[in-house]
Amino acid sequence: MIDSFFLLSGTGEVLVEKHWRQINPRSMCDTFWKERGKVGNPEDVDPVLCTAKHYLVNVHRFGMWFLAVIRTELPPLMSIEFLHRIADVLKDYLGEVREDVVKENFLLLYQLLDEMMDNGMPLTTEPNILKSMILPPTTLGRMAGAISGHGPQTVVQEISDATMSNVPWRKSGAKYSNNEIYFDIVEELDSIIDSNGQSVMLEVHGNIEVNARLSGMPDLTLYFNDPSPLMDTSFHPCVRYGRWEREKVKVRAIVPLYEGLAQVISFVPPDGNFRLMSYTVDQSSRGFSPPLYVKPQISFSGSGGMVNVTCGEKQMSLSKGKAVEDVKVVIPFPKAVSTVNLTCNVGNYMFDDISKVLEWNIGKIPKDKTPLIQGNVAFPPDHEDIDENPVVTAEFKIQGVSVSGLAVDSLSLHNEKYKPYKGVRSIVKAGRFQVRT
Repeated sequence: MIDSFFLLSGTGEVLVEKHWRQINPRSMCDTFWKERGKVGNPEDVDPVLCTAKHYLVNVHRFGMWFLAVIRTELPPLMSIEFLHRIADVLKDYLGEVREDVVKENFLLLYQLLDEMMDNGMPLTTEPNILKSMILPPTTLGRMAGAISGHGPQTVVQEISDATMSNVPWRKSGAKYSNNEIYFDIVEELDSIIDSNGQSVMLEVHGNIEVNARLSGMPDLTLYFNDPSPLMDTSFHPCVRYGRWEREKVKVRAIVPLYEGLAQVISFVPPDGNFRLMSYTVDQSSRGFSPPLYVKPQISFSGSGGMVNVTCGEKQMSLSKGKAVEDVKVVIPFPKAVSTVNLTCNVGNYMFDDISKVLEWNIGKIPKDKTPLIQGNVAFPPDHEDIDENPVVTAEFKIQGVSVSGLAVDSLSLHNEKYKPYKGVRSIVKAGRFQVRT
């Protein structure tokens, strides 16, 4: 059971604290922050930190830290998933989650935490059910609260019908004039490229995001064509996992006709946005390579350094003729850098004098030229010798393709008489795409 929850800013300031079973002092946050200071990258912090009497479970989202304090042993993934769910609900309510936005809506966050957990155990975590009890903030509500002086009214005064539903993740009585459901197959590519241009690590993680706007209580059956590359699958609670496993056994029994066969997901969807499924891609069954190459040549000596970075699209990659869009290259320079003098032939760049990070926004890679940024950096006269090689990161996305080849074959609806409109799109984008220099 979770005893306490703290939301920390990127600098360690306590923005929100909530206690359920026992009041833990803020010094627990100091203990966590000492461990945070021992590593450079926030993602390198251990998700579970042990002290003499407590476990500190942490998640880094939106530049902030979601911290749970636990006294007794419990499955760590449960508490990690709950922290992620808090972050997802905040994103759903606030749109953009930043420190200033959290401070403006801290009362709303306390109300959500009261409903999401009871005596240290998760209770109501579905956004569509929460919205029927706690209203999302609106500009009109803020104006009315400012005029009345009592703040915006966010808590529903009467018990909602959504809490009476037989299906805990879906409110009853939903009605839409246009019944629609949209599926987004989003796959992120994590890769580490060494200084010789060889791939050291390559992983693909996928999610199926759904926006369901369906009336009544629809019972859906979704058919995929060729889900064979999918591994480590996890599902929303609405999915009938037993049927997925039974269908998978049936399909695998028809080897070698497995390729191209469909597998079934049966579920009653929540109302609105939710994540239906997460998975990783079996690389042995899908040969692919990153669609982008970045060749950095960065060296430091004496009072300055030389920068020469090229970027381009690989031939015969997973893009399959689709354009590689929203390309951005990020170069973190040493803190000793005082000035930069660079030019680029495609896009534009921005250098932050405080963080010493260069962001080169390329956009869409042109067909007639290779994007290049080059120039020099300068150090102050009294600087110490630079003995580090920056790790360059890249971002990109490709519309209309998927690494796994996963596609929705068909969708059937039961328990209702209408025929819904179905929309499906795929996108591949960079996750942690790092290039060593």
